[in-house]
Amino acid sequence: MNIGIFGTGGVARAIAAKLVSLGHSVKLGTRNVDETKNRSQKDAMGNPPFQEWLEKNPSVTVGTFAEAAAFGEILMNAASGSGSLPALAAAGDTAMNGKILIDISNPLDFSKGFPPSLTVSNTDSLGEQIQRAHPSVKVVKAFNTLSNPLMVDPQLVNGGDHTLPICGNDADAKQKVTSLLNSFGWKSENILDLGDITNARGMEAFLLLWVRMYGSFKTPLFQFKIVK
Repeated sequence: MNIGIFGTGGVARAIAAKLVSLGHSVKLGTRNVDETKNRSQKDAMGNPPFQEWLEKNPSVTVGTFAEAAAFGEILMNAASGSGSLPALAAAGDTAMNGKILIDISNPLDFSKGFPPSLTVSNTDSLGEQIQRAHPSVKVVKAFNTLSNPLMVDPQLVNGGDHTLPICGNDADAKQKVTSLLNSFGWKSENILDLGDITNARGMEAFLLLWVRMYGSFKTPLFQFKIVK
């Protein structure tokens, strides 16, 4: 399957490498292709230079947001919270029309340092903003509640026995996303469908707790499990 990913940071890279290992073709979307491909410095999160990563992952191609949108049968938004709406606007509704968009982004605001606050919360969410801005796209919120190593290898914590929430308005889209998550190693019984896209409010708000737990544990390798 052809999959387009918006973003070139750590999340996008981890997912792209995993998808390629599963036999998919991946195109990363970015604002400035030449600048991104020639980037030789670590990014703000301390990830290795993109140029270095791309040399190690030569099957991954890089294009504009619009090119990634046109390429992908399924799309993934791994852009930053503040960069998500501009990236999707640049991708364009024509190229995204009717496609599934897995939204991984979080509306984190680091303007006052760490821990961050949220740019949108309580009565709205970034997931909902994306869905309103692009009504022809089938937005499924997923993967935003854990670190990228766990996204692609759930076995890293508790043998993979932990909970992954998702939400979205389209039931068929969520089923297709679940199948893709299964191929990553996620068991269907651990994928919790919360309902429609308004549930992204709770999923994104969880990040306020996640970053504090990260500060306490000193590792991103943790995730919650729902028991009842």
